[in-house]
Amino acid sequence: MATVQVSEAEKVYILHGIRDDLRVDGRGCEDYRHMEIETDVVSNTDGSAKVTLGYTAVLVGIKAEIGKPRPMVADEGYLEFFVDCSANATPEFEGRGGEELGTELSNTLYKVFNNKHSVDLKSLCISAGEHCWVLYIDVLLLQCDGNLYDAISIAIKAALFNTKIPRVNISADNEGGKEIELSDDPYDCVRLNVENVPCIVTLCKVGHRHVVDATLQEKACSVASLIISVTNKGTVTCVRKMGGGSLDPESVFEMTEAGKRVGKALHAPLMKLLQEEESLGKKRHKVGFLG
Repeated sequence: MATVQVSEAEKVYILHGIRDDLRVDGRGCEDYRHMEIETDVVSNTDGSAKVTLGYTAVLVGIKAEIGKPRPMVADEGYLEFFVDCSANATPEFEGRGGEELGTELSNTLYKVFNNKHSVDLKSLCISAGEHCWVLYIDVLLLQCDGNLYDAISIAIKAALFNTKIPRVNISADNEGGKEIELSDDPYDCVRLNVENVPCIVTLCKVGHRHVVDATLQEKACSVASLIISVTNKGTVTCVRKMGGGSLDPESVFEMTEAGKRVGKALHAPLMKLLQEEESLGKKRHKVGFLG
């Protein structure tokens, strides 16, 4: 993970500000930085999204391919994650520097999203025990300025909302087997229900308080973090503690409640924004270097 060096004087300044609910950039302890979301930005994918959170930028692309269901859940499809930490994001990712972080992010994303409570995996089943849709979700870190998990989870939800899976017709061939035909019509597709797809909220313990969407400077002052994935109903689907410091039970409870509150409030405006953007159709003005 990208890190910065912070002097003792800067640490005291940051700690005192957070204690009084006034962070260096003027935000409160539970406020996010300015966020920009754009979907359908990569033409050769079935769904894509780019999210900019402060100076953190993430690009997500999704490809749907037909695969074989897993033996334990023969009537469900599944998701596969790959995270690429671009060396352009921070010099620390040069060479093989970003591989460990990429694997860590992929494993966490798998736990958060690849379950029936987050995504309707049964809707990805084509023929039980024989064929299913496998969604390959590729995440590219373009810029890194803290709070990667939150930015990635929002980008994944936006990309899943944008994903269009071709409609499948199954017919019997002359030998009694099954023949799969995919629709060539780009408008004849299946969309995923992303209402229950969770968003990740990362809370960093700084001093005696905790902050949402920490910058790299605030992260340097933090002893430990709690990653919480929250659905639109406020249900927690995954909790993970990060960092070398310890968290007392009272802090864990307070951070969990704050994460549920912030996460639940994040879903409604996000879905409204995605629906408004899609309603514009071809009139939508693409921005950024991918426009």
